[in-house]
Amino acid sequence: MDAKRGDWVRIHNIVLEAGERAPNIPEDTQKVPLEFWDKGFLLNDEANIGDKVEVETYIGRKVEGTLVEVNPYYKHDFGKCVPELLYIGRQVRSLIKEDGE
Repeated sequence: MDAKRGDWVRIHNIVLEAGERAPNIPEDTQKVPLEFWDKGFLLNDEANIGDKVEVETYIGRKVEGTLVEVNPYYKHDFGKCVPELLYIGRQVRSLIKEDGE
C-alpha cells in the first residue's frame, strides 16, 4: 500500500484520446491526448501507485484518476546561478547614481 485514506496525492487522467480531439486545433496537438493532473485527498481506503482512485480536491471537487504520486511537491527551480547576473544590480545603481549627480 502506497497511500491511505486522507493522504495528499496526485492523479492523472486522459480526458480525450488523440482521435477524439477537436478538428480545429493544430495538427501536432491533435496527435496527442488531452490529459489532466490534479491533487487532492485520497477517498479510497488504500491504494497503490497505478490504481484508479477518487480524490477530493482542496476546494471540494471529487475527481477520479490514476494515482501517480503520494505527497506531491514542486520539483522545479530557477536554474543554476549565472555569475554575470550577480553584479547587474550594483552596476545599474552605480549608473543611476552617476546620472543623478
